[in-house]
Amino acid sequence: MSSILIRPAVLDDAPVLCHLMTQLGYPVAEQLLLTRLKVLLEHPDAAHWVAEETHRGVVGIISMHFIPQLPLSGDFARISYLCVDADARGRGVGQRLLARAELLALERGCDRIELHCHSRRTGAHAFYQHCGFEDAPRYFCKRLQ
Repeated sequence: MSSILIRPAVLDDAPVLCHLMTQLGYPVAEQLLLTRLKVLLEHPDAAHWVAEETHRGVVGIISMHFIPQLPLSGDFARISYLCVDADARGRGVGQRLLARAELLALERGCDRIELHCHSRRTGAHAFYQHCGFEDAPRYFCKRLQ
Protein backbone atom coordinates (compact mmCIF):
# COMPACT_ATOMS: atom_id res chain seq x y z
CA MET A 1 0.00 0.00 0.00
CA SER A 2 1.31 3.45 -0.93
CA SER A 3 1.57 6.27 1.54
CA ILE A 4 0.23 9.71 0.59
CA LEU A 5 2.25 12.90 0.91
CA ILE A 6 0.42 16.24 0.67
CA ARG A 7 2.86 18.89 -0.53
CA PRO A 8 2.86 22.26 -2.31
CA ALA A 9 2.64 22.01 -6.08
CA VAL A 10 5.79 22.82 -8.07
CA LEU A 11 6.40 23.64 -11.72
CA ASP A 12 7.62 20.10 -12.42
CA ASP A 13 4.09 18.88 -11.63
CA ALA A 14 2.71 20.59 -14.78
CA PRO A 15 2.46 17.46 -16.99
CA VAL A 16 0.45 15.45 -14.47
CA LEU A 17 -1.66 18.49 -13.57
CA CYS A 18 -2.63 18.73 -17.25
CA HIS A 19 -3.76 15.11 -17.05
CA LEU A 20 -5.79 15.80 -13.90
CA MET A 21 -7.39 18.95 -15.37
CA THR A 22 -8.39 16.90 -18.43
CA GLN A 23 -10.06 14.32 -16.16
CA LEU A 24 -11.91 17.17 -14.48
CA GLY A 25 -13.18 18.36 -17.86
CA TYR A 26 -10.71 21.19 -18.45
CA PRO A 27 -8.23 20.02 -21.08
CA VAL A 28 -5.30 22.41 -21.12
CA ALA A 29 -2.06 22.64 -23.06
CA GLU A 30 0.95 22.01 -20.86
CA GLN A 31 2.59 25.33 -21.79
CA LEU A 32 -0.51 27.31 -20.77
CA LEU A 33 -0.80 25.42 -17.50
CA LEU A 34 2.90 25.98 -16.82
CA THR A 35 2.54 29.71 -17.52
CA ARG A 36 -0.47 30.02 -15.21
CA LEU A 37 1.15 27.87 -12.53
CA LYS A 38 4.23 30.12 -12.48
CA VAL A 39 2.03 33.12 -11.73
CA LEU A 40 -0.25 31.39 -9.24
CA LEU A 41 2.52 29.77 -7.21
CA GLU A 42 3.77 33.28 -6.42
CA HIS A 43 0.32 34.73 -5.67
CA PRO A 44 -0.05 35.50 -1.94
CA ASP A 45 -3.77 34.67 -1.92
CA ALA A 46 -3.52 31.34 -3.74
CA ALA A 47 -2.51 27.85 -2.63
CA HIS A 48 -1.95 24.78 -4.78
CA TRP A 49 -1.24 21.45 -3.15
CA VAL A 50 -0.81 17.99 -4.61
CA ALA A 51 -1.23 14.48 -3.25
CA GLU A 52 1.68 12.23 -4.11
CA GLU A 53 1.68 8.47 -3.62
CA THR A 54 5.04 6.85 -3.05
CA HIS A 55 4.74 4.38 -5.93
CA ARG A 56 2.56 6.36 -8.37
CA GLY A 57 3.60 10.00 -8.11
CA VAL A 58 1.08 12.84 -8.10
CA VAL A 59 -2.50 11.58 -8.01
CA GLY A 60 -4.43 14.67 -6.93
CA ILE A 61 -4.52 18.44 -6.72
CA ILE A 62 -6.38 21.11 -4.81
CA SER A 63 -6.27 24.72 -5.91
CA MET A 64 -7.69 27.43 -3.69
CA HIS A 65 -7.83 31.17 -3.18
CA PHE A 66 -8.33 33.34 -0.13
CA ILE A 67 -10.79 36.21 -0.54
CA PRO A 68 -11.09 39.11 1.91
CA GLN A 69 -14.58 40.16 2.94
CA LEU A 70 -15.38 43.83 3.29
CA PRO A 71 -17.89 43.87 6.18
CA LEU A 72 -16.71 40.78 8.08
CA SER A 73 -13.54 40.06 10.00
CA GLY A 74 -13.02 36.57 8.54
CA ASP A 75 -11.95 35.98 4.96
CA PHE A 76 -13.24 33.01 3.01
CA ALA A 77 -11.46 30.34 1.04
CA ARG A 78 -12.66 29.18 -2.35
CA ILE A 79 -11.63 25.85 -3.77
CA SER A 80 -11.18 26.37 -7.49
CA TYR A 81 -10.15 22.86 -8.47
CA LEU A 82 -10.03 19.54 -6.68
CA CYS A 83 -9.24 16.45 -8.69
CA VAL A 84 -8.09 12.98 -7.76
CA ASP A 85 -6.93 10.69 -10.54
CA ALA A 86 -9.68 8.23 -11.47
CA ASP A 87 -7.41 5.30 -10.58
CA ALA A 88 -6.72 6.69 -7.09
CA ARG A 89 -10.25 7.54 -5.98
CA GLY A 90 -11.72 5.90 -2.90
CA ARG A 91 -8.38 5.78 -1.05
CA GLY A 92 -8.70 8.95 1.01
CA VAL A 93 -6.72 11.22 -1.31
CA GLY A 94 -9.51 13.78 -1.70
CA GLN A 95 -10.16 13.82 2.03
CA ARG A 96 -6.48 14.45 2.71
CA LEU A 97 -6.43 17.34 0.22
CA LEU A 98 -9.56 18.85 1.78
CA ALA A 99 -8.04 18.51 5.25
CA ARG A 100 -5.02 20.50 4.06
CA ALA A 101 -7.33 23.13 2.57
CA GLU A 102 -9.22 23.45 5.86
CA LEU A 103 -5.97 23.84 7.79
CA LEU A 104 -4.75 26.54 5.39
CA ALA A 105 -8.09 28.35 5.60
CA LEU A 106 -8.02 28.33 9.40
CA GLU A 107 -4.43 29.59 9.40
CA ARG A 108 -5.53 32.48 7.17
CA GLY A 109 -8.42 33.38 9.47
CA CYS A 110 -11.14 32.24 7.07
CA ASP A 111 -14.65 31.69 8.38
CA ARG A 112 -15.67 29.27 5.62
CA ILE A 113 -14.65 27.34 2.53
CA GLU A 114 -16.73 27.50 -0.63
CA LEU A 115 -16.60 25.61 -3.87
CA HIS A 116 -18.64 25.32 -7.03
CA CYS A 117 -19.41 21.87 -8.38
CA HIS A 118 -21.36 21.44 -11.60
CA SER A 119 -24.77 19.80 -11.24
CA ARG A 120 -23.70 16.87 -13.44
CA ARG A 121 -21.03 15.79 -10.93
CA THR A 122 -23.34 13.91 -8.60
CA GLY A 123 -20.58 11.65 -7.30
CA ALA A 124 -18.58 14.71 -6.28
CA HIS A 125 -21.66 16.17 -4.58
CA ALA A 126 -21.96 13.07 -2.40
CA PHE A 127 -18.23 13.26 -1.57
CA TYR A 128 -18.45 16.92 -0.54
CA GLN A 129 -21.54 16.32 1.59
CA HIS A 130 -19.77 13.37 3.25
CA CYS A 131 -16.91 15.77 4.04
CA GLY A 132 -19.24 18.25 5.75
CA PHE A 133 -20.07 20.68 2.95
CA GLU A 134 -23.64 21.93 2.70
CA ASP A 135 -25.55 22.56 -0.49
CA ALA A 136 -25.75 26.27 -1.36
CA PRO A 137 -27.74 26.10 -4.58
CA ARG A 138 -27.56 29.65 -5.93
CA TYR A 139 -24.69 30.36 -8.26
CA PHE A 140 -24.70 32.93 -11.02
CA CYS A 141 -22.23 33.31 -13.85
CA LYS A 142 -21.85 35.86 -16.63
CA ARG A 143 -19.42 34.92 -19.37
CA LEU A 144 -17.16 37.73 -20.52
CA GLN A 145 -15.77 37.89 -24.02
